[in-house]
Order: sequence, then structure tokens, then C-alpha cells
Amino acid sequence: MDEWNDMRWRRRNLASISADVNDGLAPGVEVVTSGAPRSEEPVQTRGYRVIALVVASALFMQQLDGTVLTVALPTMARDLATPATSLSLALTSYLLALALFIPASGTLADKFGSRTIFCSAIGVFLLGSILCAQSGSLPTLVAARFLQGIGGAMMVPVGRLVLLRSVAKADMVQALSWLVMPALIGPILGPPLGGFIVTWLDWRWIFYLNIPIGIIGMIGAWMLVPEVRGDARLRFDVSGFFLSGIALGCLLFGFELASRPGTGLIAIGLLVIGAVFGWLYIRHAKHIADPILDPTLMRVPTFRLSVIGGSLTRITQGAQPFLLPLMFQLGFGLSAAKTGTITMAGAVGALAMKALAPRVLRLWGFRRSLIVSGLASSAGYATCAFFRPDWSIPLITFILALSGFFTSFQFTGFNAIAYADVDKERMSAATSFYATFQQLTLSLGICTAATVLELGSLVEGKGGPTLNSFSAAFIVVAIISASAVIWNRRFAPDAGAAMSGHHGGDADGE
Repeated sequence: MDEWNDMRWRRRNLASISADVNDGLAPGVEVVTSGAPRSEEPVQTRGYRVIALVVASALFMQQLDGTVLTVALPTMARDLATPATSLSLALTSYLLALALFIPASGTLADKFGSRTIFCSAIGVFLLGSILCAQSGSLPTLVAARFLQGIGGAMMVPVGRLVLLRSVAKADMVQALSWLVMPALIGPILGPPLGGFIVTWLDWRWIFYLNIPIGIIGMIGAWMLVPEVRGDARLRFDVSGFFLSGIALGCLLFGFELASRPGTGLIAIGLLVIGAVFGWLYIRHAKHIADPILDPTLMRVPTFRLSVIGGSLTRITQGAQPFLLPLMFQLGFGLSAAKTGTITMAGAVGALAMKALAPRVLRLWGFRRSLIVSGLASSAGYATCAFFRPDWSIPLITFILALSGFFTSFQFTGFNAIAYADVDKERMSAATSFYATFQQLTLSLGICTAATVLELGSLVEGKGGPTLNSFSAAFIVVAIISASAVIWNRRFAPDAGAAMSGHHGGDADGE
């Protein structure tokens, strides 16, 4: 049972990283320019490929850090003289920092400039990495990971904002593909690199690896990315910052504890507190002009449909990379190295998709593309329920690659169309809102999968999950993913046409 719980924590963090990668990492479609009056053209002093690659350097660093770290947790626990399960505090402190500071990222970028905040976020992440490497005890590691999380909370949404404000709408889908390609390499390199570091060097080099990557990213951003701001006159929503932080933090940890045995009452308490503070925040947001998370954005049809449909799919995407490694190791008896090689197929499929996404969207448009990719990715999740040890490894790898292909395509579509009709003045608020929901629904997906596994273990009277439990979990998340198609069908046939270049209508339109 201890092995099961330890592996859950390790794979839970890997699931978070993998889902972020397949998520496309950057929504975006509209452009926001600086100054007043605002120009209708985007600030684009460099080619979109250069800007996308500069932003991707920071995202690559974050992805590589997370995937390498999961491999090293047992060794870190031994060196720090602490149980491996206690290192979950270092993982959850990072998630807490994300929950607290992601909502503030858009406002800070408006006030101080997206390039300034982006570079500062990389600097904070690097400082946290150095402190992690120097940690000699669990408390210092937890504090350093929290600081690292503050930098990570700013890097991802502000990186998106940098792209949104620097690239023309017509180039946005291509820019997203360029942005994601380097970041997809992180989860592919991470597991073997982590094994090499732990075996031949020292786990502290995991954090030192971030230094050269981060420095290159900071220099590139400062030299090549334009400094643009939103409405700096907006007042920082201090009350909303604390209310949303408490709500999101309690909900994240409530979802987490809900799937762990013996913590049901604590989980319920946290979820109730999170819901109460969420309600207080919504009341607060109705009475101020510039809330830190603006719920009125949900009145924009394309944004609302992208948030809802994307959240349903993201719940499932958070579950798959959590379930697969556990099933292969606990259910099939495969080694960690072989498991990593097989599950890498999803990232490879996602990488292959990025070059094709602009062409498919131009041919079919967003609505039809999201419907088809949603059905295909859901079928991929459902197929995982039937995996058994006697299946051939090449066939399993092929199915996972196809699943990664269609899932990543779906997120590219969601993340692009979300901002099609958002006013330029509200773009920073929209990126913060979207990123917050991404993190929340990702945690909910991991919790959903873990809860089904726990229930399956209880029903079957086993000390850990069986293959039947994994099958049930995959079926549940496949149903959740398929329900997103209901919302995908509600997009207008010509939604996002200015980005996709598709103007041929939709035969199955409304």
C-alpha cells in the first residue's frame, strides 16, 4: 500500500506536467497593443517564430524541470532523510503558489509590462531552483519550491500574453505551433535525463540545469520581445487576490485529499471553505470595475464555450498521464524505464500534430475540427481501458501516439479560439482567468482518476488498484471527455475564421 501511495504522488506531478504540454501551453488569438490610443495593429517588431521560441525557452525549462524531478523523488527522499510520501509537500507547495499567483499575473503584466514581468518570472524561477538545489531539509525544499511556483505562475500566463500582444491574429495558430514544439521536448527528454542524473551525478543538478536555459530565455526576451502594457490605471484587486487565493488553494487541496484514504473529512472541509470563499469572491467581483478574475468574461460565447469544453477535456487529460504509468507498473509489472518509453508516445504524437494543425483548421474550421478531434481523443481514452499485459507494446504505443495527436489538436483549437471575441482591453484578464481554470480542472482530473481507483480497490477488497479499477477509471474519464462534444457543437460554423483562414461554412452547422 505504501508503494501505491508513493507512486501516486510521483505520477500525480508527472500528470500535471504532461497535461500542460498537451494543452498547447498558449491560448491566444486576439492582439493587444500598448499605449493610448491603441492601434488596431499588433506590436510585432520581430517574426512570430522568434517571439514564440523565446517564450518557449521558459516553458521548456518548466516542463523539463517537472518531468526530471518526478524520477528523482526517491533519491531526494533518501538524501533528505524523509519518507518519500512526505515530499508531496514540495509538490503541493508549488501548486499552492500557482493557485495564489496565476490570477495576479495579468494585472501585473498590465501595470509593469508583459516583457518585464516575464523576465522577472524567469528570474524568480531560477532563484527558486538554486535554493531547491541548496536545500538540506524538507522545510527548506518546500519553501524553495513555493518560490519556484511563484515564478512558474507568472511565466506561463504572461508568456501567453507576450505572444498575444506581439503576434498578428492571422499568424496566431502558426505561432502556437512554434511555441509548443520546444516545450513538448521537455517531457520526452525528462525521464531518461532524470535517470541519468540520479544514477551518475546528484539530484541537485536537476535544478542547476534550469540556470543556463533560464538565462538564455531572459536575454532573448529582453532583446527580442517588445514591452507592451494594458491599462496601467487599473487598481490592483487586493481583496480579490486574497479571496480567490484562499478559494483556489482550498479547492486544489480539497480535490487532492478527496482521493486519499483517511482524509475525507479534511477534504470536505477544504472544499466547503473553497466554495464559500469562491462565492464571496464572485460577490466581490460584481461590485468593482477591475476584478483580478473577471467572471463577466463568460458572457463572451467563444470564450465561454472554450472554457467549458476545454475544462471537460482537460479533466480527462489530467487523468490519463496519471493512470497510464500506474497501470503499466502496478498492473502489467513493467519497469519504470519501459513505462517511460511507452508513455512517451503521447508526447511524440502531440509533437507531430503541431505542424498539421494550421492546415486542418484552415480546411475544416474550428467547430468541425473540435468535434472530430474530441470524438477521436475520447475513443483513445476509452481504448486504454482495454489494455492488458498480453497486448503488443507496438500496438499500445501506436494507440497512445494517436490519442496524444488528437488530444493535443483539440487543445490547440480550444486555446486559439478562446480569445477570438475578447476585447483587446480585457486580454490580460482573460489569460489569467483561462490559466486559473486550466490548473483547477487539471487537479480535478487527477482527483477523479484517483478516486475511481480507490473505490475500485475498496469494492474488490484489494490493497491497491487492479486492472479492472484502471479500466473503470479510463471509461469514466472517456465519458467526461466525450461530453465536451456537446459544447463543441455550439460554436458558430464561422467561429475563429479570421485565425484559421476557413471561410467555407460548415455543412453540419446550426
